[in-house]
Amino acid sequence: MLTLSLNHMRDFLARKNIEFSIRRYGIETMNYMTLGLFGSLIIGLILKTTGNWLGWDWLVDIGGLAQAGLGAAIGVGVAYGLQAPPMVIFSSAMVGSLAISVGGGPVGAFVAVALSSELSKLVHKTTPIDIIVTPATALITGMLTAQWVASYLGELMRATGQTIEWAMTLQPFFMSIVIAVIMGMVLTGPTSSAAVAISLDLSGLAAGAATVGCCAQMIGFAAMSYKENGTSGLLGIGLGTSMLQLPNIIRNPWIWLPPIMTAALLAPIGTLVFQMKNIPSGAGMGTSGLVGQVGTLAAMGQTSEVWLAIALMHFILPALVCLSISYGLKRCGKIHPGDLTLQA
Repeated sequence: MLTLSLNHMRDFLARKNIEFSIRRYGIETMNYMTLGLFGSLIIGLILKTTGNWLGWDWLVDIGGLAQAGLGAAIGVGVAYGLQAPPMVIFSSAMVGSLAISVGGGPVGAFVAVALSSELSKLVHKTTPIDIIVTPATALITGMLTAQWVASYLGELMRATGQTIEWAMTLQPFFMSIVIAVIMGMVLTGPTSSAAVAISLDLSGLAAGAATVGCCAQMIGFAAMSYKENGTSGLLGIGLGTSMLQLPNIIRNPWIWLPPIMTAALLAPIGTLVFQMKNIPSGAGMGTSGLVGQVGTLAAMGQTSEVWLAIALMHFILPALVCLSISYGLKRCGKIHPGDLTLQA
């Protein structure tokens, strides 16, 4: 009897396109949420910074409006990632906006929209007045979750970020290594380092260490694989994402060691010598679209010393150190020709 009930439940959820899996939530939906972050908060940062540099107030205003749409962009991204019906996707813009406005942050918005989307899929096309019932379910359940749950989740994430920053002040050498290695690996993995950094509200030296770790992955992999992937691979990985190397990492995990070791070696230098800092929206981006560098300039100013630190810690040293380590691994027979070739 229990087996029949479970099978019936699985069949019902499958018909409603509800899937509780790491792939659906941890990869697909998280990636679409990241696109929402980039299409609002992060691109807004780039436009505002560029506008300030050029003295174009209209561009600053556009950037500010883009950043203000963070909640709506996350809401649409999460609902789309969960393959919600169109009416639910549109309603999720309001749910995400409310979750952000009450201090829920990206995590609070994610939870509110995810819950409302899945509940709405349960009632979708079950009544003659579906055009009312489905979006109403999304709005009511989403807004209740945003009000009652999202704010507490946001506070929890911010408290976690503050704890990390506090630990960074006590043990800058050790913590810089931990933050750089973990954030760099998250960036190359299937989840979003940008979402993690923004959710934790990571700033200051902790954000600077995270940026160094992400740059070690992106520039490191770009330099390591230049001989095999050429200029297109160099730009795709170095200014796009090191996630392109994830299939190769699965085939030969040894290729991940040079960027990881580079992050561990450079993070203390960036923290203790150059006092590298960043803001939450730039901490998890590395060199992707040069957002990490824009955030560093926003946090540290635009002096010649800051530009030199960015050049060394975000580009030159990650390339040189990673190449040196990978050369040693090639001599040891751990990395072979073709291991870093991007698959078409």
